[in-house]
Amino acid sequence: MASLSRPSAPLAYKGRGATYDPHNRFAPTHSVAEDDGWWQEETSTTLATEVREEPSKSALSWNHSPDLPFDRSLNPYRGCEHGCVYCYARPSHAYWDLSPGLDFETKLIARSGLVERLKEELCHPRYVCRPINLSGNTDCYQPLEARYQTTRRVLELLLACRHPVTLVTKSTLVLRDLDLLTEMAEHRLVRVFVSLTSLDANLKRTLEPRAASPQARLKVIRELNTVGIPVGTLVSPIIPGLTDHEIERILEVASRAGARTATWMLLRLPHEVAPLFEAWLEAHYPERAARVMSLIRQCRGGKNYDGQFGKRFRGEGVFAELIAQRFNRACRQWKLQPRTEQGLNTRDFQPPRAQGDLFY
Repeated sequence: MASLSRPSAPLAYKGRGATYDPHNRFAPTHSVAEDDGWWQEETSTTLATEVREEPSKSALSWNHSPDLPFDRSLNPYRGCEHGCVYCYARPSHAYWDLSPGLDFETKLIARSGLVERLKEELCHPRYVCRPINLSGNTDCYQPLEARYQTTRRVLELLLACRHPVTLVTKSTLVLRDLDLLTEMAEHRLVRVFVSLTSLDANLKRTLEPRAASPQARLKVIRELNTVGIPVGTLVSPIIPGLTDHEIERILEVASRAGARTATWMLLRLPHEVAPLFEAWLEAHYPERAARVMSLIRQCRGGKNYDGQFGKRFRGEGVFAELIAQRFNRACRQWKLQPRTEQGLNTRDFQPPRAQGDLFY
């Protein structure tokens, strides 16, 4: 597969975050578009979403990262139609011979047979029950979920065998599953984290084009809290020079809506995400682009990104330390606790095979 290099003039596509398809770092060829002045056809600014199904070989993804609060996660979909231009998961699309750019948000993969693979793994004699994180890579409640309902079927299985789960989402579709989540909360089996990047609806339209609006996400927090589902907010990513001024206000409105926990992450720009984000800045905020990238590099030891454990989520340097201090102070003011997976019930877990023919 050939991918195009970064264009000199990034094009804003309607409802999409990326402005182009960067080169797939695993592709054997690399194409560069050149304008010779002869081609007159205008480029369409609308791109359709394509979906293909892929049989699941396994369900759980495991990690040994010292800076993550969970050691296993589950992702029903590859790619994400929300189109968040900063998404750290974009580079993973290259493993399927697709570009981390526009392909990531327009060429999606739905994993079939995922619930069956999960059931097999939960039945393994050496399986030890600890919370599973849903949306470790892409949002489990992205628009595709309304059609496939894989996330709902996963929750049904986890509820039936009393297995704890944590959810992270930017979508209002999570409210569809209030019946399951409410019952899971009664057994201390669930925590939901709603991601809030900015309260600026205009910024959100290009930064996270197909995710729910800030006000809709606050409504999700409010409704989850009202029915007794533990809910927190993930202020992520904090973008120096673009969204960091909103930290205190985001935590205030999240707390008032019912959030009880909060955590944050600094913008991460691994691999192809850095040029994608810079192209987005140039297309939508050209007057801020140089300042934003300068602040990011100040937080990353002079580079666009530093993936070291202990630094990748928080950064380093004076500006990163200031963000941490402001965040912690606002959390104390609004009585928001740090995110934790502790306290979820792992004692009542029963492997699916112990439930007879319940899942057939």
